[in-house]
Amino acid sequence: MSSELTHGDERPAEDVFALRKAKLAALYERGEQPYKDRFDRTHSAASLQEEYSTLADGAETEDIVLVAGRVVAKRDQGKIMFLVVRDSGVDLQLFCRINVLGEVAFEHARDLDLGDWIGVRGRVMRTRRGELSVSPVEITLLSKSLRPLPEKFHGLSDTETRYRQRYVDLIVNSEVKRTFEQRFAIISAIRRFMEGRKFLEVETPMLHPIPGGATARPFVTHHNALDMEFYLRIAPELYLKRLLVGGFERVYEINRSFRNEGISVRHNPEFTMLEAYQAFTNLEGMMELTEGIIAAAAQEALGTLKISYQGVDVDLTPPWPRRTMIELTSVAAGEEVSFDVSDAHLRHLCDHHAVPHEPSWGKGKLITELYERLVEGTLIQPTFVTEHPLETSPLARKKPGSPELTERFELIITGRELANAFSELVDPVDQRERFAAQMAAKVGGDDEAMGYDEDYLRAMEYGMPPAGGLGIGIDRLVMLLTDSASIRDVLLFPHLRPEA
Repeated sequence: MSSELTHGDERPAEDVFALRKAKLAALYERGEQPYKDRFDRTHSAASLQEEYSTLADGAETEDIVLVAGRVVAKRDQGKIMFLVVRDSGVDLQLFCRINVLGEVAFEHARDLDLGDWIGVRGRVMRTRRGELSVSPVEITLLSKSLRPLPEKFHGLSDTETRYRQRYVDLIVNSEVKRTFEQRFAIISAIRRFMEGRKFLEVETPMLHPIPGGATARPFVTHHNALDMEFYLRIAPELYLKRLLVGGFERVYEINRSFRNEGISVRHNPEFTMLEAYQAFTNLEGMMELTEGIIAAAAQEALGTLKISYQGVDVDLTPPWPRRTMIELTSVAAGEEVSFDVSDAHLRHLCDHHAVPHEPSWGKGKLITELYERLVEGTLIQPTFVTEHPLETSPLARKKPGSPELTERFELIITGRELANAFSELVDPVDQRERFAAQMAAKVGGDDEAMGYDEDYLRAMEYGMPPAGGLGIGIDRLVMLLTDSASIRDVLLFPHLRPEA
């Protein structure tokens, strides 16, 4: 498009709003309905570009098409006028001529504003400058825009405005729209991969009578008819594992979960997770499944496993290295960090490395906190961090021969946790003891500890097969594959404080 096209209005927004309200009133006064109920297109802008890709410069056809879109640019040259309409992210030029439209219709077209939705019936042509265009014989106002589009929205330093008014962000910033198109492609690729592995996609409750499946602070709500408290799910894990008891061997859910915690570039109160459970496998099976899912998503979104995130090259080609938490933390601390070290010395190490700690924490929690401070942010290439402490892994199977540790991994890429998996605990007696420990922690002030789910224990007592379980943070995976710095960039409507 020519640089002479007008893309915005320099008048104050309140003046533009008042002027457009007056135009709207005038439309009603002359008997026109400015908000139509439908318009039947024959072509999208994209299909028109494809169908007439070989049309010669300067050629005019007799082919009549019906197209529609939002007016995003306008240039008036007296008896001819150029409009640009945007249709699903593709721009199409309208070459408006007074001798074709007629004087009245041409004046009405001249009165259109940026942001208006219009439908057009016209002939296909290509200008001498090579721009595929439609020469309108009729223009129909479909929806009148009252607010002006921002002149330089893409360059705003106040990114919160972009997140708060995502609808405007999507109108004027094609890169944002592409990010979300990639998000949907990633999720679709994951579903196809899981189907190929014979997993069944299921749906489990979002309202839980007992918070469980993860250690996190829940949102609480009240059900009036039952007169009882419910919790928005922090994870679907315990319901999905009930299905293993019931005889489903491979199940997964792409779910919304909710955690009443902080907001940051990596955290939103509600988020999307993939959780999957597979009978007759273990942690190794979950590693192979995780590699397959993420490789499939990357291939779909980017066509390669060698990607760049925030200027750092990352190779997603499996297999990925396995390192234990204790090994990594000991290297980072420059000394042994393990269960053989005294509680007092672990607390000294926490103080030395500015890691806050509570008197009620055991060695496992102290080691985990040291790992998160000293190690996690340094792991750029995909790494499975294994053998997490039992104290921080209440649903994972114990490691044989090391009762303080579990068969668990977290997948870290670019310093962030993207996945979490276990060899699942299927022993109901062990699970009952761990729930009791969680309740003791809750009484001791840990508001992230799990509740005591007696029904889940009953399900386990009917017999649960050996199994592996996996959770992948979809939002963080999309961040990685779209090179997005903040989780807000990959959520259509992230949570924000109310406007002042």
